[in-house]
Amino acid sequence: MSGGGSKVGSMQLAADLLRDAVAARAFPGAATAIALEDAETQFTAGRYTFDGASAPVTPETIYDLASVSKVVATTAMAMLLYDHGRLDLDAEVMSQVPEFEGGDRRRRQVTFRMLLAHASGLPAYVRLFERAKTRDELLASAFSTPLEHDPGTHAVYSDIGFIILGVALERLAGEPLDKFCEREIFQPLGMSETRFCPPGEWKSRIAPAADDKKFRRRVIQGEVQDENAWVMGGVAGHAGVFSTAADVIKFARCMLAGGAPLFRPETIRLFTTRQPTPEGTSRALGWDTPSSPSQSGQFFSARSFGHLGYTGTSLWVDPERDIAVTLLTNRTWPDCSSRAIKKVRPRFHDAVMKALTGAA
Repeated sequence: MSGGGSKVGSMQLAADLLRDAVAARAFPGAATAIALEDAETQFTAGRYTFDGASAPVTPETIYDLASVSKVVATTAMAMLLYDHGRLDLDAEVMSQVPEFEGGDRRRRQVTFRMLLAHASGLPAYVRLFERAKTRDELLASAFSTPLEHDPGTHAVYSDIGFIILGVALERLAGEPLDKFCEREIFQPLGMSETRFCPPGEWKSRIAPAADDKKFRRRVIQGEVQDENAWVMGGVAGHAGVFSTAADVIKFARCMLAGGAPLFRPETIRLFTTRQPTPEGTSRALGWDTPSSPSQSGQFFSARSFGHLGYTGTSLWVDPERDIAVTLLTNRTWPDCSSRAIKKVRPRFHDAVMKALTGAA
């Protein structure tokens, strides 16, 4: 273990913070992996549910990544297609998804870059699953969702935009999102415990995401928590990937290594640099960047990039300091009502960065 080794080993404050958060019922359990240079540490807290008889979280516990899927799968797919000369960021989305037109001429202005930067004019979220029973029905609803703003004028984080982006990338690649990501991203990086639609034999290792009393009327364990993604069969541009903290850090290390062995360094820089427009945006292409206040805390550098997931997951990467931190929880257990993670997450990141960098 190199010079980072002693630092990644000194995480008592961060570990205590997670245990205290579990005791305060911010979430039932958590798993984290932290990388500094060539050193790494992992630790866990809590159990799968608040039931004291449920399984304890271990480094092998698998979580529903929710919107962290947007970066480890969908954005990564876009980066590879861009590297291979198959994706023109400024091409019209309608070049691949003509169904998107919907009678509004402004929709012809929407580009791949706008979808990645959450500047397409589409709304943040629509409960499409309430009226769509199949993947095709849900996509038809997504394609026809009205714009709320002129394209390129407002930054609005949009699941709908990433649903459409996922389909557009599938058509560019000529194969489904999950198949592409398994072969081109997860396997090359050794992410053997990362997958859309995890197999049944993984279920006992997957932390349950919710006890759904209204829609599916069952405990959601081993199937995607996001209802729109579930209607799509568990494979969607905005959600659907399951993984361990160790596997997420493998992806982060690729990003820290300038993209090797997947991406060109200039592609990493392009996709992780904050966009100049719309005014005030914190978004890069697919990725987010630290804003004030940020869920990344106070100490990640301005060059950092990351993403959050609704189920209580996150990944933040600081290329300036060669640091990556992923925190996986199931804060949506049992009913998505707890918002305590919004206070826990920045405090946790601050504790980690203080241990690693001596920040004060």
